[in-house]
Amino acid sequence: MVKNKSKEAEKFVKGRVNSFTAAFQGLRYVLKTQKNAWIHLAATVIVLGASTFLQISRMEWIAILLVIGVVWTAEFLNTALEVLVDLTNPELHPLAKISKDVGAASVLIAAFLSVIIGILIFAPAIATKFGLFSLFE
Repeated sequence: MVKNKSKEAEKFVKGRVNSFTAAFQGLRYVLKTQKNAWIHLAATVIVLGASTFLQISRMEWIAILLVIGVVWTAEFLNTALEVLVDLTNPELHPLAKISKDVGAASVLIAAFLSVIIGILIFAPAIATKFGLFSLFE
């Protein structure tokens, strides 16, 4: 009985290690092959630096981290969709184009939302930091 539980635990741990390995391979693939991911990475670093510099509130951090996560998630799902479409239909096809365009639009929507939220958070924070608050009254 104890031997079976030990084997089950070992199998569980090995399965989790394999899952994390696959996830990191996906992360590496996106960062290595997707030029838009490089833009997202640069924007992420800049936004995190600005958030730290401007000492935004905890709730603002939550909003910033959520929209960063949404943009990255949309980018990763879009990449997975593009690869799957290419796998299933290597030739150009109008429906394949629509699928890829809709996937790209999801990233665009997420990025647009993140810019709006960034403006709502950073404009007042910048104004306060540099004494420009009268612009927002």
